[in-house]
Amino acid sequence: MTRRERFEKVIAWFKEHRPEAATELHYKDPFHLLVAVILSAQCTDKRVNLITPALLHDYPTPEKMARASRQELFEYVKSCSYPNSKAGYLKNMSRVLVEQFNGRIPSSVADLQKLPGVGRKTANVIASVIFNQPVMPVDTHVFRVSARLGLTSKAKNPAEAERQLVQYFPDELIPLAHHWLILHGRYVCLARKPKCDICGLKEFCKYYSDNHHEKRKSEKRTHTKEKG
Repeated sequence: MTRRERFEKVIAWFKEHRPEAATELHYKDPFHLLVAVILSAQCTDKRVNLITPALLHDYPTPEKMARASRQELFEYVKSCSYPNSKAGYLKNMSRVLVEQFNGRIPSSVADLQKLPGVGRKTANVIASVIFNQPVMPVDTHVFRVSARLGLTSKAKNPAEAERQLVQYFPDELIPLAHHWLILHGRYVCLARKPKCDICGLKEFCKYYSDNHHEKRKSEKRTHTKEKG
């Protein structure tokens, strides 16, 4: 099976079985999503969704968050990973938004990455979710699932995986495809023990094919030994 054929099968399956998919982070506007995505680094969406209501109730705009002290913000985010760093990112990100972008979230990935605490993955999430741009945020789930399925080949890092994925996914599907892959990785294609038995993609999954083939070879060797 060629990689293009594999992409076509994966796309067809997701279109049929998960035609709608979206971020599990709760947000009311672009600024709220940006705050949530910054907090989500190495932290679960579930934890972030517990933190943001109080934080964004008291600091709902870049202007208000920029005026808060780092310690004040820390008290809201202390239950997530790396709270000291993230409190600083939120304050400085808000300050730069106010000073350089008039408090408005920029739409370009390059401008988004000028904000403190915003790397390429976070910038891609905002550009994709808010502005529906054909960019592919690659987190650990997307990186793992795309490699296992065979959508990427020998990608050494997220940037390489991103380049390969956007090459084969049609532009209009890229924002949706990100959610397909991340949700599949979160609930089915788990890191330590993928749920291959319930996975609808296994018939064209490279990981399943390789491992199933090895399992059958092992069983055949065992059976041969037992007969002998």
